[in-house]
Formats: sequence, structure tokens, C-alpha cells
Amino acid sequence: MSSNVAASHADKETAVHSGNTPELGDILIQYLTDLGVAYIFGVPGGAIEPLYNALARSERRHGTRAIVARHECGAAFMADGYYRRTGKLGVCCATTGPGATNLITGAASAYENHIPMLVITAQTSLRNFGRGALQESSCTGINTLGMFQHCTRYNSLVSNIEQFEHKLVSALISAFGPAPGPAHLTIPLDLLRTASPVMKPSYNINHLLNQPKTMDMPSVNKLVQRIITARKLVFLVGESCAPIAGLLLALASRLQATVLTTPHGKGFINSQHPQYGGTLGFAGHDHAKMALLDPQLDTIIAVGTNLGEWSTNGWDQILLNDRLVHIDDIRQNFTRSPMAALHVFGELTTIFEHLLANVVPQTKDAVVVPLAVKQFAAQSQLQDQSQLHSFGAIVGNKAPIKPQSLMRELPRLLPPGTRYLVDSGNSMAWAVHYLHPHDRRLSPRRDREPGLFFGAFEFASMGWAIGAAVGMALGAISDTVVCITGDGSLLMSGQELSVAVQERLPVIFIVLNDSALGMVKHGQRLAGAEAIGYRLPVVDFSAYARAMGAHAHTIHSLSDLRALDMTAILERTLPTLLDVYIDTEEVPPIGTRMKILGDAAR
Repeated sequence: MSSNVAASHADKETAVHSGNTPELGDILIQYLTDLGVAYIFGVPGGAIEPLYNALARSERRHGTRAIVARHECGAAFMADGYYRRTGKLGVCCATTGPGATNLITGAASAYENHIPMLVITAQTSLRNFGRGALQESSCTGINTLGMFQHCTRYNSLVSNIEQFEHKLVSALISAFGPAPGPAHLTIPLDLLRTASPVMKPSYNINHLLNQPKTMDMPSVNKLVQRIITARKLVFLVGESCAPIAGLLLALASRLQATVLTTPHGKGFINSQHPQYGGTLGFAGHDHAKMALLDPQLDTIIAVGTNLGEWSTNGWDQILLNDRLVHIDDIRQNFTRSPMAALHVFGELTTIFEHLLANVVPQTKDAVVVPLAVKQFAAQSQLQDQSQLHSFGAIVGNKAPIKPQSLMRELPRLLPPGTRYLVDSGNSMAWAVHYLHPHDRRLSPRRDREPGLFFGAFEFASMGWAIGAAVGMALGAISDTVVCITGDGSLLMSGQELSVAVQERLPVIFIVLNDSALGMVKHGQRLAGAEAIGYRLPVVDFSAYARAMGAHAHTIHSLSDLRALDMTAILERTLPTLLDVYIDTEEVPPIGTRMKILGDAAR
């Protein structure tokens, strides 16, 4: 663009906006500003340029700004991570055609994990629908609206400027609705660059999204009586328990109940808590399963969990039986527990505040235990981690490093409160079983304080953790954010590391390097299948990271890991990648998963 053309463009923009005439993109950003959204994650392109023009104006006001991903799927993963850390809407965008189709995997992952997200895609101009325009994705081309239909809570084409505001508000309400998830709006280019019919938002969006803290009182009363008369209790903590982890632990301590977590809920409970009994489900702990086999156990209270394959040890009947009480704030999760003795619907904080106020005073012979987390809150780090030894952690200084040792060692090296994002594959299996974040949080009510362990469960997208770590770090730059991924995932989505470099985010990326798609390799061996399609080339990921401008270290043994100057790493203002050469013959704890696959083949 010549300087004269650029100046003319700037003059036109100034003329339009000096008269306070916003375009649709400006109104969209005003709504996001009202919601406290700091970033829109995406990749620009011709058809979505008007939205990026509005973002440029917003950035000059120090408002919502653009984060440019390297691939649109990475943008959706970043929006996912941003929501998980902040509780604020994740927003991603893409141009028409391949930009929109590249977003679909990230939207599907958010759909399966109930992540509130606004997905904005562009279309070619309305007048060009059906004429074979470049990257046309209307109903007469590659129908992206149809593609998003089955992985969104709301999905609509804005075909008239008068529709825009009420459709946007409908999308936002749906994203935070009874079953949260992504909402998709697709907007033609000519409408995006049109002057808005309103000068400012017509709706008080925060008021519309303010949900009453209700609960099903008759069911809650039954739950109180059930708890009071129970011989022995087990709580199972699921993915929606971030706001109530402290309340639940307080109740469990007073009732001397065992607390188990699903893989999704792992990061909400301090693994050193006296009531903690381990993780149930994918790559979980045998002693967690044993807790459910106790003949004295008569009540299992599953809280905020979808009770899918990951959470239930493959729909294990020792959990899914008439001892089960299912508490949830998403009604559709109850469809997974028809055998439950009781379903309790409501806002989880309200329910557990009621239980603390009404159960403990009525419980006969209740053992009131002060929050035992206080006794180990003063520990600077986990010392001998004797509890973890019972989980089978393997220690050794020889090369290559055992993945079990790596997972056990990370909480010793990294500060309390470190947030771990774990990618799908063997990384997830090793981390669910052996990684126990050091957690000092004590507050009974955390006001949606996020956990310390995150994964893209259910849809299980490879590469999710790489993008999500970027979004999470942007959500709270003071956090220590660690992405644990495999070499297969990094080869698939590692380009997003350059976003962390560009934004100067001190994310620590840990790559389990075994030159293989590890879960495929070990799964084939365990199943007696043909050994095919799992081999990857030997890659120097330290060199890869340095080429992008990140810091990097190569790790062959536990001694190499312990020799790192972690203080220096944590003080960096750029990402650090640890290229960890793991023992390729160690078999991950994926036995339950293999059993399910085997059963499906019969």
C-alpha cells in the first residue's frame, strides 16, 4: 500500500469514527469490553478485515486486542485456556473458507468440555453468495454454518444488520447457558464493514448473564438426610468443582469422608490432603478403585462430573450403581446416571454452603477435624512425598529419564500454584497417574479459582495444551504455566510456541521425546496389533525452540533435570522448552483404555 493510499484509508477511518459512527465490529468489541474480555484470538484474512480494523481502533484505546495465532485451531485452544484461567468468555475468529474450517476442531473440543466461547467467522459479501467467490463458504458453497451446527450451542448467519445485536446477545447467553459451550456467528464481509444501527450496546449483557444461585430444595433435603444416615461416604470430584473445592474438602474433613477425583477434577484437590484417596478413571490409581470396593461404603457422591469414559474407569459398575448420588449444575449430565439413588440439581456453591450449614450440626458422632491442609501449608515443597511412593513412582538417575520420575520431580522443582496443562496421548496418562501439583490453597470458597491441572478430556485433541497454555498465560501473566506435551503433538501444533515468544510469555513447554506416537505404539503392543504408523523422526526440539526465539534445554536424565537453574527459568520473560528424552520402553498406565477398545472389538 502506498503512503498516499494508506493516508487516504486513515482519513476515511477518522472521518467515519470522528462522527462516532461505529461499525458492527466496534459494537461487538464494546460487548466484549463489558464482559471484561481482553483478547480475541484468531488469524486475519480479507473477509474478516473489518473486525480487525475495529480491533486496531480498540488497541489504540488500550482495549480488547488481537492475538494472532499461527493456525486457527490454535486460536480456539488459546481462547479455551484463557477462559479456564479467568472465567471470562473465550473469543476466537477466522476468515471465511479454510479459516473457518480450521476452527472446527477447537470449537468441538470446547463443546465437549463445556467451555463458554464465542466463535466469529466471516463470509464473502452477501451479493456474491452462489457466484463462486474466493473461499466462499455460504450455503451455496462450502457450508461452514452447517459444519458448526453439531459442535456449538448457538449457530447463526447474520444476513441483515438489524439482526446483528440480538443474535450476538443470543450467542453470548447460549455460550454461558445451562450447558455452556461455543456459540458461532458467521458474518458477511459487506455487513461487517457497515455502519451499526446502534451507537452503543442496547443490552446490559452482564445483567442478562447473571444467573440466580438456585437449587432443587426437595432433593437437597433428601441429600442432607442421606449424608446424616450414611455409614461411610466417598466424594468424587469432577470438572465443575473449581468454585467448591474448599467447601467440599471442609465437609469431607468433618465427615471423615474419602475424596476421589476424576482426571478432570484432579487439579482442584491437594494430593497431600488427609482425605484425598487418589484419581478414579483414565490412568487412575488402584487404591481409588479399592475405596469404592469397601463393604462399609453405602454412599458415593459424584459432584460436577459428566460420568463419561474418562471419569468412570470405563463405566465401571463399582461406581455406577444404586449407592450413587449425582450432584450437578448441568442437567444433561444426569442422563449418564440413571442408576443413581438421587439426582441433585443446582448451583454447586449454594448446595455445598447449605450442606456445611445443615449436615455437620446434625451428624451424630461427627468427627470435626480442622482443615488439615493448614498443617502442610507451611511446607516449602513436598518433602519425601511418601504418599506418592504408594502410587508407584519410579526413581532413577540413569538416562533416558523415566516419565514417572519426570512427573514426580516437577512439583519439587516448580513453585506451589504452578498450573499444568497436559496434552492428549501418553503425556496425559503419565501426568494423571504420577503428577501431583503442590497446592497451598486454603480458602473454603475460592470464587471460581481455577485448578492446577488441565486437559482436553472427552474430545482429547492433540496439541490442545500448546495453544491453551498461551491463552492461560495471557489470562494471568504472574502464573507459572507449564505445558506437558508429546513430540507428536508438538510436530502437529508447535508453531504456536512462536506466539508465546512474540507475546513474551514465560510458559515452560515440556516435550516427552520418544520419536513416536507413544499411545499408538504402546496401545498396539498391549493389544497385540500390527506395529504400524507410530514412528516419528528424531527431532532436536531444543534447536526447534531456539529457532523461534525461545530458550531451550535438553534433558536426558533426572540429574539433568535437577541441574536446571529453575530460578533463572522462572525469571525469564520468554518461553522455555525442555526437550526430555524419555525411556521409550516404559508402558503408560492405559490398561483401562485398552480394555474398552478390546471390548468394542468383540
